Amino acid sequence: MFVEPFSENNIPYIVPVIFGYRENCLYVHSAREGKKIDIIRKNNRVCFEFDTDVELVKSEKACNWSVRYYSVIGFGKAFLIDDIEEKRSALDIIMEHYSDDSYEYSEELVNNMIIIKIDIEYLTGKKSGYQ
Repeated sequence: MFVEPFSENNIPYIVPVIFGYRENCLYVHSAREGKKIDIIRKNNRVCFEFDTDVELVKSEKACNWSVRYYSVIGFGKAFLIDDIEEKRSALDIIMEHYSDDSYEYSEELVNNMIIIKIDIEYLTGKKSGYQ
């Protein structure tokens, strides 16, 4: 899961989502309507962030507590994909991120969603507490 912030009228809007990654693009499925879709239609510039290997590091002193993690922050442009075959391919990419199983998607399910494809333009990473 990662967090995808948007901005509307200079006000940030953040949404946690499930995603897939392939060939420098992220794929997210979404309802056809909603705030993030409205924002993308007005401004497709996005920033995203995700963490891995997050672990609380306790200490005897309260102010010495910390967190170990790896994180990635990236920027890109989001595009709405509505072609049924492209949506099925994107769903496969998303599911492959979480499972080795293969899945079929009903026509009703695919028709009732939209795919957000994010072309990644820039990435940066950070780690804390790891060698």
